[in-house]
Amino acid sequence: MKYKTAIFFALALLLFSCQDNNQKRLSENKKEMQRREIIFKNIEKGWVFYDTPVTEASEKSLATWNAWRIFLAELALKPRKSIKAFQQKSKALSKKVMDLNENIPYEYSKPQIKSRISTLITKVRLLDLFINLDAIPDKKITQLVSEINLELVSLQRQMDKITEKSKIPIEEGESELMKMMDTTRAIPNTPIIDPNIPRVE
Repeated sequence: MKYKTAIFFALALLLFSCQDNNQKRLSENKKEMQRREIIFKNIEKGWVFYDTPVTEASEKSLATWNAWRIFLAELALKPRKSIKAFQQKSKALSKKVMDLNENIPYEYSKPQIKSRISTLITKVRLLDLFINLDAIPDKKITQLVSEINLELVSLQRQMDKITEKSKIPIEEGESELMKMMDTTRAIPNTPIIDPNIPRVE
C-alpha cells in the first residue's frame, strides 16, 4: 500500500512539474513573440530610404546607368509583412549595390565616386549582416538606414559636382598643361646630386 501511495505521489509530482515547465515555456514563447513584434515595428518605422534622386545629375543618370536605376527601384519597394521579408529585402539590396561598383558610367568613373560607392556597399552589407543575426539589433539597423541615406545623398551630390565641372569650358592651352602635369607626375623623384658637395661614405 505504501508502495502504491509513493508511486501515486511521484506521478502527481511529475505531472505538476511538467505542467509548470509547459507554463514556463509558453510564457517564454509569449515574451519572445512580443520582443520580435517590437523589433519588427521599430525596423518597419525606421526603414525609410531616399529612393528618389535628389540632384539633377542623379536623375539624368537613371537613363544611362542601369545599375543605379535598379538599385533605387529596389530601395523603393518596402517590405511589409514580417522580419523575414526585411531580411530578404536586405539580401536583394546587398546584391544590387554590388552592381554599382561594376557598371560605373565613364563620366562618373572617378575616385571620388568610387570611394562613395564603396562606402555605400559597406553600409548596405552591414545592414544585411545585422538584420540576419539571431538577436536582431533594431536600433543599429535603423541607424544604418540613416547612414545609407547620408551616403546616397553624398554620392548624388558628387555626381552633380562632376556634371557641373564638365560644363565648364576648357581654356586655350589648358589641355596641354594637364598633359604636361600628368607626365611630370609619372617621372619618379630622383635626388639631384651636386658634384661640388663632397659625399659622406
